[in-house]
Amino acid sequence: MKRDGHSSEGASQRQLRVGEALRRALIEVLRDGHFRDPDLQDTLNITIGEVRVAPDLKHATAFVTTLGSVGAEPTIAALGRARAYIRGEIARRVDLRMAPEWHFQRDTSFDYAERIDRALRDPKVAADISPPPPEKPARKRAAKKKA
Repeated sequence: MKRDGHSSEGASQRQLRVGEALRRALIEVLRDGHFRDPDLQDTLNITIGEVRVAPDLKHATAFVTTLGSVGAEPTIAALGRARAYIRGEIARRVDLRMAPEWHFQRDTSFDYAERIDRALRDPKVAADISPPPPEKPARKRAAKKKA
């Protein structure tokens, strides 16, 4: 780990643990659904894939996906408008010294997985990764004995 507290390997164990606790708390807040914003009335269609936390735990970024016909952008904007309420609710549910500032981004991991799946189904790629057809076993000829 470097002296400034930032690791070149990625998130620390603490960041991962706090991020998962914040993700669970955010899901509970969304499930409760006590929002005034009409864009957040149907919060059951919101999926939180991951919450990443800054090394100082002062900022948290939630990666959001919406299910169904609702677009992600209006939902992300509505979550941004409700960030003070979300911060307060999560501060009551998760025991941290400071409640983090929340940021919301569209989760593109599902799109990325779909692109990989589509690429693997491409006939050209499938020919490269599928096993070759089995070869027919060679017949053994019986050796004739000369008498």
